[in-house]
Amino acid sequence: MRLLTGDDGVTRCAWCGADPLYVQYHDDEWGHEVLDDVHLFEKFCLEGFQSGLSWLTILRKRPAFRSAFAGFDMAAVARFDEADVQRLLGDAGIVRHRGKIQSTINNAGRALTLLDEFGSIHAYVSQFRPEHHPQPTLTSEFRALTPESTAMSKDLKKRGWSFVGPTTMYAFMQAMGLVNDHIDGCERQPN
Repeated sequence: MRLLTGDDGVTRCAWCGADPLYVQYHDDEWGHEVLDDVHLFEKFCLEGFQSGLSWLTILRKRPAFRSAFAGFDMAAVARFDEADVQRLLGDAGIVRHRGKIQSTINNAGRALTLLDEFGSIHAYVSQFRPEHHPQPTLTSEFRALTPESTAMSKDLKKRGWSFVGPTTMYAFMQAMGLVNDHIDGCERQPN
């Protein structure tokens, strides 16, 4: 089942189920193009934290992540030190994984370099927008990665980023609207 009609009568991608937080995320964020650098950096970070976990877990913890990581202000996060890592490892509101925490701090510095080079994170990621990306249908195969997400992953890794594998980058591309993977027939597709 790829589409689900909710209690509100709206047909959506079935993956969001009936959880109100997940439904709101599906309807208002997922697949909508994001231009703001701070929001894009947040999406990079949260996709990295999600690796191996449920996205709903990350959504539920997102307010705590925002608080713990200075609202995802890249310059502030890039200045975090070992005392901040220890503070974050003790924060039960977030995913307490040393590697992911250190990755977020590292990637903040790498994001600042992207801003210097490209002017915006959106300008950087836009170069990986697929020229042709068919919208998923009720019978099409699910994609976990694409040549574009693989290329983005390789380029970011060359630039010193971590927790940016091709599957994670494809989830990022879906979340920030670089691709539209709402199932054909979903009533909440972005315009």
